[in-house]
Amino acid sequence: MEELNCETAFTIPIFGGIDVGESVVVSWIIMAVLVLLSIVLTRNLKVENPGKGQLLLEMAVGGLHGMVNGMVGEKGKRYVPYLMTVLVYIGFANVIGLFGFKPPTKDLTVTIALAGMSIVLIEFAGIREKGTKKWLKSFAEPVAIMTPFNILEILIKPLSLCMRLFGNVLGAFVIMELIKIMVPIALPVPFSLYFDIFDGLIQAYVFVFLTSLFIKEAIE
Repeated sequence: MEELNCETAFTIPIFGGIDVGESVVVSWIIMAVLVLLSIVLTRNLKVENPGKGQLLLEMAVGGLHGMVNGMVGEKGKRYVPYLMTVLVYIGFANVIGLFGFKPPTKDLTVTIALAGMSIVLIEFAGIREKGTKKWLKSFAEPVAIMTPFNILEILIKPLSLCMRLFGNVLGAFVIMELIKIMVPIALPVPFSLYFDIFDGLIQAYVFVFLTSLFIKEAIE
């Protein structure tokens, strides 16, 4: 139970004290690492005669871009950079337990924030593509009686996104902690490869896939 608690890392002494959670601090660490990697890996890029490192980087970024672009479709290509960023962040967040940190995605507030950002993007994409009037009119389709259900869907989508990510990451975390307690030597390694790496990356993919699917529905 102590492991499951989202502890306060420190308190900012303003407005009566603002608690900063451990999951927020770990997210800052992930962000800093990704920014530094981006700076280091993109230095000295060459148009002619690129090195092996640059070719591998271009292959990885190109493959990731192609995968996400395939999810959201040609009309949604403007949202690909954001979706790629979310995919990389959640992927790192889910596997960071291998380095002794608690995954921030096992904190419900983090997954709620990610889901909230996604639903804002989804509805923005719909408004941008259809215009405000057609977007509002779409809530009464196919018949006016469906309006309350279509409005309710706006709340259901982020709820399903955040709870699916939170539940899977938390479940994997609990299972790994129990295995470490029962069999602390050797046996947790193969389970860690599944729960910390494979399952963590799969959940990142599923989150972005569903967000892309909802964007595609909104703009078509």
